[in-house]
Amino acid sequence: MRAAVIRDVGDVHITDVPDPAIHEPTDALVRISLAAVCGSDLWPYRGQEKFSPGDRMGHEWLGVVQNVGREVTRIKPGDLVLAPFAFSDGTCERCRDDLQTSCVRGGFWGGSNQGGQAEAVRVPFADATLVPVRADAADDSLLRRLLPLTDVMSTGHHACVLAGVGPGQSVAVIGDGAVGLCAVLAARRVGAERIFAIGRHPDRLRLARTFGATDTLDADDPATVPELIDSTNGGVSSVAECAGTQSALDLALALTRPGGTIGSVGVPNGVHTVDLYRFFRSNIALRAGVAPVRRYLEPLVADVLSDALDPSPVFTAEVFLEDVATAYQRMDRREVIKALVRT
Repeated sequence: MRAAVIRDVGDVHITDVPDPAIHEPTDALVRISLAAVCGSDLWPYRGQEKFSPGDRMGHEWLGVVQNVGREVTRIKPGDLVLAPFAFSDGTCERCRDDLQTSCVRGGFWGGSNQGGQAEAVRVPFADATLVPVRADAADDSLLRRLLPLTDVMSTGHHACVLAGVGPGQSVAVIGDGAVGLCAVLAARRVGAERIFAIGRHPDRLRLARTFGATDTLDADDPATVPELIDSTNGGVSSVAECAGTQSALDLALALTRPGGTIGSVGVPNGVHTVDLYRFFRSNIALRAGVAPVRRYLEPLVADVLSDALDPSPVFTAEVFLEDVATAYQRMDRREVIKALVRT
């Protein structure tokens, strides 16, 4: 079959790889229908994260089950399924605590594991990992709305969970990539009253408005911090930090009122200092972590199926699998928020 691999910095290409096969009785084989390129895929592409030449790419995908191992009971051939970006056994203590990304036997798609930017994939622990979608009609529009749940929508939601966002609260979302935009959606979903979207790209901030942002601010404008502090009478109670950079964390701290909480889900890159005294002095909490996507999938799927949630506008380009290198190039140049990949 065909799959995306990384050969060198700036060099992702499609090549022939062995067809996946069932190795364990808990496995499933899935024919991938749609995949995506994630902002975190750009870290190895840019040489900012270690990789081995030949590593597989892609961790966001959905598809149709082709075959299952003899111990798989929840999932059956023909099912449309969503996969979180990490697979997990569902039985260990971490999984029972709903921290599936810390599963002792689990792992993440891509790298030395099979990747989602491919024609098919072997899924370990299929019953625990995969979420079947029970829909009357699974047309292309529905698939586009579901795909962001495999990572960016769930991660944006996790940022709001970590930050304690709730009804009637004020929240600042830092970062106008797909995760940040989805965090705006998530904040609106849980009833936040005032949602500040903070980024660097006017077109993305306009999309944030359609997703529910009540205010949009330029991350690089020196007036942003005093303006937000003034308009909220001391800062927001919650910040969803969705960029993972030193400047984003510093900005988050500057915007949080005493007693507030920062939820950080941006993959840390170049973050070297944390102003612990400021956190201490103002009783500000910092909660950070990889989103346990499996924990959130069922309720988010239900909202998509009921037309209460539509994160699909984060896809601003589409490519076929053979052209995935173009998607990387365009996302690297920030011409595209997020690229959808058709297999």
